[in-house]
Amino acid sequence: MPRALPAAVFVTLLIGLLVLAAWHLSFVLLLAFAGILLAVLLRHLALVLSRHTPIPTSAGVVVVALGIAALLVLGIVFLGPQLFGQVDQVIRSLPAALDQAQALLERFSWGQFLLERVPSVEERPSWNILGTISGTVSTVVGVVANVVIVITVGVFLASDPQLYRRGVLHLIPIDKRRRAAEIMDALGRGLWRWLIGQGLAMATVAVLSGVGLWLIGVPLAMALGLIAGLLDFIPYVGPWLGAAPAILLALAQGPTEAVQAAILFLVIQQVEGNVLMPVIQSKASSLPPVLTILAVVAFGVLFGFMGVLLATPLLLVTIILVRMIYVEDVLGDQSAAGPEEQPDGKAA
Repeated sequence: MPRALPAAVFVTLLIGLLVLAAWHLSFVLLLAFAGILLAVLLRHLALVLSRHTPIPTSAGVVVVALGIAALLVLGIVFLGPQLFGQVDQVIRSLPAALDQAQALLERFSWGQFLLERVPSVEERPSWNILGTISGTVSTVVGVVANVVIVITVGVFLASDPQLYRRGVLHLIPIDKRRRAAEIMDALGRGLWRWLIGQGLAMATVAVLSGVGLWLIGVPLAMALGLIAGLLDFIPYVGPWLGAAPAILLALAQGPTEAVQAAILFLVIQQVEGNVLMPVIQSKASSLPPVLTILAVVAFGVLFGFMGVLLATPLLLVTIILVRMIYVEDVLGDQSAAGPEEQPDGKAA
């Protein structure tokens, strides 16, 4: 017992130091996790390419990365001026749309009640979405630097995942390494399926929103559809944020157009929630809605904007780890296996 006590104290202190270090390096760890998501995407696309062509998987990662970059460049060259112009017009038009919405609310007693409780500009906190970065120039530089880090991490991980996989497994006791490898494979499959489902959902929302707003006659429909699709990445909260600019600009056209835009987004969300998502969740992990909402709030409070963006995949990873390590291994319940534990090809 006397010998075991110093060892227990040492292990406790070591764990405490690791937790403290992880907390202070949380933003770096979030960047690393974003890089892992990109690596999963590149690796699986490269696997698909290698199955249908003689290109080896490692070279396929470079081909896929260059292909995505080429598509982005072509999109910016051919659609960029018009799209960026529309986005700029949306940003410039929002203040006037907000003033018009305020004037409309002031006509009603319940609207006046709400406006009286909205803090003035002087009373509102000056939030910085990136926390430690201040100023427009430094913000842009910081975002670009973070994107470069994520891309670099993603490409290197996707090019040779076995190198890092072996390194992690060497930290696991020998008798647990096979199970650890199974868990890592399940995580890779789960994240891949989530990425595919999320990408499909975002593209569907963007197209339906853009076309629907164009049919209604709302200006800048393409930019508003793109905004709605991108914000759909954030579960539950994102769709509302994406609908707000479109409804405000529709209000500038008239109350009828605003009501039509609101109905359009309600219909799109119903299609996504009741038609598209059940199909996606039948192939990927079904995330409980309550846990998803709480994860967005919790990770947002803890880690800011990056936490909100990565809340859903972080929740997915947590659920898979709890299910496989605690429910299956500790409790011995093998009935909770999810679709990500059913192999469908090579893991990332």
